[in-house]
Amino acid sequence: MFENYKVFNYEFAGRPLVVETGKVAGLANGSCLIRYGETAILATATASAKPRDGIDFLPLSVDFEERQYAVGRIPGGYFKREGKPSEKAILTSRVIDRPIRPLFPKDLRNDVVLNLTVMSVDPDCSPEIIGMIGASIALSVSDIPWNGPIGGVFVGMVDGKYVINPNAAEREKSVLELTVAASEKKVVMIEAGAKEVTDDEMFGAIMLAHEEIKKLLVFINQIIAEIGKPKFDYPKCELDHDMFDKVFDFCEKDLMFALDTPDKNVRDDRMIPIRDAIVEKFSEEYPDIEAQMEELVYKLQKKIVRRWLIEEKKRVDGRRMDEIRPLAAEVDLLPRTHGSGLFTRGQTQVLTICTLGPITDAQSLEGLDEETTKRYMHHYNMPGYSTGEAKAVRSPGRREIGHGALAERSLVPVLPSVEEFPYAIRCVSEVVSSNGSTSQGSVCGSTLALMAAGVPIKAPVAGISCGLITEDDGTWTTMIDIQGLEDFYGDMDFKVAGTHKGITSIQMDLKIDGLTPEIIRAALETTHRGRDYIIDEVLLKAIPAPRDEVSKYAPKMISMKIDPEKIGDVIGKQGKVIQKIQADTGTEISIEDDGSVIIAAVNRDGGLAAEAMIKAIVFEPEVGAVYTGPVTRIIPIGAFVEFAPGKEGMVHISKLDFKRVEKVEDVCAVGDMMTVKYLGTDEKGRMNLSRKDALPRPEGAPEGDTIVRPRRPFNKDKNI
Repeated sequence: MFENYKVFNYEFAGRPLVVETGKVAGLANGSCLIRYGETAILATATASAKPRDGIDFLPLSVDFEERQYAVGRIPGGYFKREGKPSEKAILTSRVIDRPIRPLFPKDLRNDVVLNLTVMSVDPDCSPEIIGMIGASIALSVSDIPWNGPIGGVFVGMVDGKYVINPNAAEREKSVLELTVAASEKKVVMIEAGAKEVTDDEMFGAIMLAHEEIKKLLVFINQIIAEIGKPKFDYPKCELDHDMFDKVFDFCEKDLMFALDTPDKNVRDDRMIPIRDAIVEKFSEEYPDIEAQMEELVYKLQKKIVRRWLIEEKKRVDGRRMDEIRPLAAEVDLLPRTHGSGLFTRGQTQVLTICTLGPITDAQSLEGLDEETTKRYMHHYNMPGYSTGEAKAVRSPGRREIGHGALAERSLVPVLPSVEEFPYAIRCVSEVVSSNGSTSQGSVCGSTLALMAAGVPIKAPVAGISCGLITEDDGTWTTMIDIQGLEDFYGDMDFKVAGTHKGITSIQMDLKIDGLTPEIIRAALETTHRGRDYIIDEVLLKAIPAPRDEVSKYAPKMISMKIDPEKIGDVIGKQGKVIQKIQADTGTEISIEDDGSVIIAAVNRDGGLAAEAMIKAIVFEPEVGAVYTGPVTRIIPIGAFVEFAPGKEGMVHISKLDFKRVEKVEDVCAVGDMMTVKYLGTDEKGRMNLSRKDALPRPEGAPEGDTIVRPRRPFNKDKNI
C-alpha cells in the first residue's frame, strides 16, 4: 500500500534519529515523520500553486503546533481542545522561521506554510530542534524552491563541558541553552540563554554545534538524493530593472539628501515629495509604478545606504562604525509603581515598569514542558505611535512576544532566588519611541526598573546589537548599535545581552546565507565592549545599586518554613484556618508542598501577625527545652501554663518547687509569668511541664526549705 515508504536512520548525539517518508501526509509538497528517542513530529511543507498578487515579500508561515496528547494530557478549559499556541510554541516557530526564511529565493511570492505537529514528547529529547530538522527535510525533499538544507543542534554546558542535545537532567544543571542552525559552510541562526558565560565559551559552543551540524547534513543530503523532487518554476516577481535604473538616476541626489540625517521624522518628511515626484515623472511610462512604490522606495534607499556603508564607511546619522548613539537613563518616573526606568538610545526610548507581587501571582504554564509555573514575567509593547504610525492597538503579535521573551531570558540569570527575594516579578517594557534595537533597549530599561524596585539583582545587564554589511567579494564590516535603516538594509542584527562577567542571551537575525567564524567572533567582541560601556557610563550612573528596600507601595514579604506534615493544620478543613488568618491580618499566604510559606502583606505588622499565628499552629515543643508563659488557670493538683501561643501544659503541684507545696496558690496566681521546662506528653497526649526543673537549686538552701512567692494582698471586694 505504501510503495513510496522509506525509513532513514542516523545516530544523533548518541540517540537514534529516524526519518520516515511516504507513509503519511502524501498530499503536502513535502513531508516526513521524524523521531528522536520517543519524541515524534510530523513536518509538512506546502506551497500555493500561484503567487499572491500585490505583495513585495515572501508569505511564509511557520507553525509549531503542540498537542497535549503528546505528553498524555487532556487540555484544560471548557472546550477541552488546544486553543491559541503557547508562548513556547510561538518562540519555537520564530526560531525555526529565522534560519529558513533567508534561504528562499528573494522573488518568490507563493504562499509557503510549514506545519510542525508535535505528536509525542520524550523529556530527554526536546522537540524544538527536531522540528527544525524536520522542517529542513520536508522543504528539501519537496518541489518548493529553497536553497537548503540546514541542520540544528542544542548545546548545553555542564560542569564546564559542552553537551550536544542534553537530556532533561543535564538541561537542569546546564549554564548554557544554545540553539544553532547552520548550512554546510555557514552559521545561519543563533539563539542563546546563558548564566554569564564568557565570549570564548560561547564561541566554542557555536563552533562545536556547527561541526555536529555538518555531520547531520551529510545524512539529510542522502535523503534528498534518494527522494528529493525537482523544484517547480514560478513567476519572477521582480521590479523592472530599467524602471529602477531610470528612477534612481532621476532622484539619486534627492535621496542622498533625504537620508543624510539622524532624525527619522526629518527623513520621512523629506521622502514625501520624492515619492510624489517619481509618480508624476514616470506614471505615464509605467502605469503600475504607484502600486509598486513601497518596494521601489525600499530598494532605492537600500542602494544608497549600502553604498555609503561599503564604499565610504558612512552611516546615515554620521556615526563611526564603532560609535554608539547618544545614551541616557533615569529612574522613578512613575511615583506609584514599584519601580520604573527610562532608557534612551538615539531616537529609541523604552520605559520599563517593574511590579512585585506575592508568589501566588506566578504565571501558570500549560505546554509540553515539565515547567508549570514562571516567577519572572517580561512583557513588551510597541504601539503605533512609537514609529509615528496611526495604528490601532492590537493584541501582542509574535514579534512582541519574542522581544519580551528575549528580555526575560536576558535578566533571569541575575535575579535573586525565591528564598532570597520571595516575590513574583513582572516587568513591562513600553516602547515609547522606536528607531532600532528596541529589544535591547528593553533589557537596559528593565535593569533600571528592577534596581529601582529594590530587586537585589546580582549584576546589571545591558544589551546592544551589532550589524553587518557584506560585499560581493566576501569582505565585510561590522557596526555597533544599528538603527532602523541599518537593520532594514543591512545583512545582520546580532543582539547580545549580558553583564561585565559574561553573556546572558543572544539572538541573531540574518538576511544573507550565513556567518563565518570570523564574523561571529567580531560580533561577540564588539557587543561586549558596547555593553560594558552602557553599564558603567549610563546604567550605574542613573542608579548605582539596587535599592535597599522595596517601594512603600509594594507588598511586604515574610518567608518561613514549616513541617510539611503541618500544612493541613495551617490550611484547615476546607481552607477555613488559612482564610481566617488572611482575613484577620490582611495578608496573602502561599504554601508549597515542601513546607515553604510566603506571607504577602500590605504592611509589615499584618505580616508579622500572620507569621505568629502560623508559628503557633505548627509549634512543636522540644523535650527538655525551657519556655516562659502566663498561668492560665489553677486546679488543686497543679497550674496550667500557656508556654507557647496556643500551647498549654500543666505543672503538677509536685513540680512547682524543690520542697513540698501545700497549695498551688502558695507559688503562683493566674496571670503570673512562669518559666517552665517541657517534659513531654503522657499516655493521653497531655503536655507536662515543670517549674522546679527550670530553676537552679538555691545554693546552701537547707533540705526541706520551700521556696514560695510572696502572697498577694487580700482583696476584700473580690472575695465578698
